[in-house]
Amino acid sequence: MRSDRTTRRAALALAAGFSVAAALPALAQDSPKKIRIGVIGAGNIGGTIGTLWVKDGHEVMFASRHPETLAPMIAELGPKAKAGTPEEAITFGDAVFVAVPYKAYPDLAKDLAASLAGKVVLDAGNATQKRDGALYDEVQANGIGTTSAKYFPGAKLVRAFNAANYKVFAKAGADGGKDRPGGRMAIPIAGDDPAALKVAEGLVRDAGFDPVVVGPLKDADKFAMGSSGFGHEATAPELREKLGLGK
Repeated sequence: MRSDRTTRRAALALAAGFSVAAALPALAQDSPKKIRIGVIGAGNIGGTIGTLWVKDGHEVMFASRHPETLAPMIAELGPKAKAGTPEEAITFGDAVFVAVPYKAYPDLAKDLAASLAGKVVLDAGNATQKRDGALYDEVQANGIGTTSAKYFPGAKLVRAFNAANYKVFAKAGADGGKDRPGGRMAIPIAGDDPAALKVAEGLVRDAGFDPVVVGPLKDADKFAMGSSGFGHEATAPELREKLGLGK
């Protein structure tokens, strides 16, 4: 039975991969095109960023193992917000936002990695020593970007929205960014796929922030939790300076 399920997931992932590959050029344009986004984890980070995308006009499916528990949030956000299972959110989304505790990544990988292959995946997870134990040790040894890529092989992974508290995002995103002295808050991102980075840059802007591309996935350590690049409410020029990037 499990073998049949695995084969079916692989076939679906392959089909989804071809679909996303065809859609990537359109998603990566600088135009104000709205897309469908699946949000895995509708808690503090996923709920906050997903709400900002809904308010900007994107269709967003928030995922939970028990989608019915999300009904109040969906009703408040209106017709562009939906609830579904993680599997349904992945199928729904042109891009997927993963915002779950890092300790869940190994189990998430077992259930969903095949479905995420070929998808643009924004990864907001942070590893903490107290909560994540051996997984935290793995991140310290190999880097946060490399570790996430291990659990989501084949995904077009971009590290994003991990470098600040959700309350900061809620305050500074969308209309809140208009009143910030000096300009909108910057969000550092890192990824290996150029087209996926373009998609992520657009989604960062649509949430009300300015994207700062730090580099490939290995450079995600520069703004990982515990690093000197973490936790800055800075404008894009200020963040580039703090991270030692060119203008």
